Amino acid sequence: MNNKKLLGKRIKELRKSNNLTQEQLAEIIDIETASLSAIESGRHFPSLPTIERISIALNTDLKTLFIFSHLNSAEEMRKYMYDNLNKISNEKIPYLYKMFESLQD
Repeated sequence: MNNKKLLGKRIKELRKSNNLTQEQLAEIIDIETASLSAIESGRHFPSLPTIERISIALNTDLKTLFIFSHLNSAEEMRKYMYDNLNKISNEKIPYLYKMFESLQD
């Protein structure tokens, strides 16, 4: 997935978690609803001033808008965890183990 689509998906996710409609967010950041829709769908990349207004409106910092790792497929996440498991310190393994146990069905 390209960066425009990832950023759009992330903005949409954060907008929804803030209980805002596209119309509400567009009004807050002073752009047309159609422009926000194009950003969220990955058809357009927002300007830096627009990105800054979006981050303020969504009560988040700029870097959070560009964190996409949780949008990976389950298989990609599984591979990442497996590939990096041996890098976890021995002190942290019990915490990870407890977390893993708690997630089992």
